[in-house]
Amino acid sequence: MASADSRWMGNGGSVGGAFQLYLDSLRQELRQRDPTLLSVVVALVAVLLTLVFWKFIRSRSSQRVVLLVGLCDSGKTLLFVRLLTGLYRDSIIDSSAVYRVNNNRGTSLTLTDLPGYESLRLQFLERFKTSARAIVFVVDSAAFQREVKDVAEFLYQVLLDSIGLKNTPSFFSHTPSFLIVCDKQDITMAKSAKLIQQQLEEEISTLRVTHSATPSILDSSSTASAQLGKKGKEFEFSQLPLKVDFLECSAKGGRGDAGSADIQDLEKWLAKIA
Repeated sequence: MASADSRWMGNGGSVGGAFQLYLDSLRQELRQRDPTLLSVVVALVAVLLTLVFWKFIRSRSSQRVVLLVGLCDSGKTLLFVRLLTGLYRDSIIDSSAVYRVNNNRGTSLTLTDLPGYESLRLQFLERFKTSARAIVFVVDSAAFQREVKDVAEFLYQVLLDSIGLKNTPSFFSHTPSFLIVCDKQDITMAKSAKLIQQQLEEEISTLRVTHSATPSILDSSSTASAQLGKKGKEFEFSQLPLKVDFLECSAKGGRGDAGSADIQDLEKWLAKIA
């Protein structure tokens, strides 16, 4: 079965053919009036439209990357491996691989597992964020209570960067789909997605005050002018110009290392945004 991109390219070819016929017809009509000047104008218009057309094609094909981000030991690497292989293994050689989406269109995404180390994560996010179709932020639900401040700080920056992409001065600027995955739900002390959402909203409200008082800690080129949520109100994810989804999962699974992962909701979400 042909992929969605293949069919789109096929449609693009037919559109390109119709566009060429239109140009030929226009060129013939204009030559009857002023052959030299008008031919030059038509040629320039054709070049410009062709550049825009191919830019659009490239943007659609390149923005198929899903970034997995989160703190160290959040479970994102195991989640990455589970999605790709179904196996229980928390170490990998490659941090980026093609993932076949579970839908009837035969589409695929490129999953990229970004480092969780504090000294590296923002650097890698900066490198990959412009090609991201979606960002999956993985939270350790069991360790969330003691990591909430670190999680909120990193999430704050990732959300600012994601919103900033929409205002990037380039063709077809986009805002990636955004998902917060509350992993390790198999552990007894794991916090629910609803509770994690509430506590993150509280922490981000505090961070907004802190960051507004010390704007120099932000990247002045991309995020200093941005703000999360509405001024004068406590922060809520619903205030953002992008939809932030939450879901619960367990990459390890409820039966231990040998059990199957509980990631069906995540697979459905990926199929939806592919």
